Amino acid sequence: QVQLVESGGGLVQAGGSLRLACAASGLTFSSYVLAWFRQAPGKEREFVAGLRWSSGSTSLADSVKGRFTISRDNTKNTVYLQMNSLKPEDTAVYYCAARLRYITTAPEDYKYWGQGTQVTVSS
Repeated sequence: QVQLVESGGGLVQAGGSLRLACAASGLTFSSYVLAWFRQAPGKEREFVAGLRWSSGSTSLADSVKGRFTISRDNTKNTVYLQMNSLKPEDTAVYYCAARLRYITTAPEDYKYWGQGTQVTVSS
């Protein structure tokens, strides 16, 4: 049974930082991609960052390049999203998701999802 459990969300002022964590279980990690998506009220779910577990290769959305990084801890089966220089437009529910093999940006490509964690950036 695959489980993805996010943590680390909260309220932060613009310019601040947060680190989200996604603890994964039930996966054959070498075959999977773990990714972060976000969804703001009234907007579609959008890709933020992805990491291919086998190679460590990553991909970031243009809107977060230079501010966010995605990383992993193999010993904890956890992927992190370090978010710096946060902006009010980063406010959203952030979801962890998993799919086989390759990083893609379409939410419908991902089979497994966490419950989400709220990130609120005040101006």
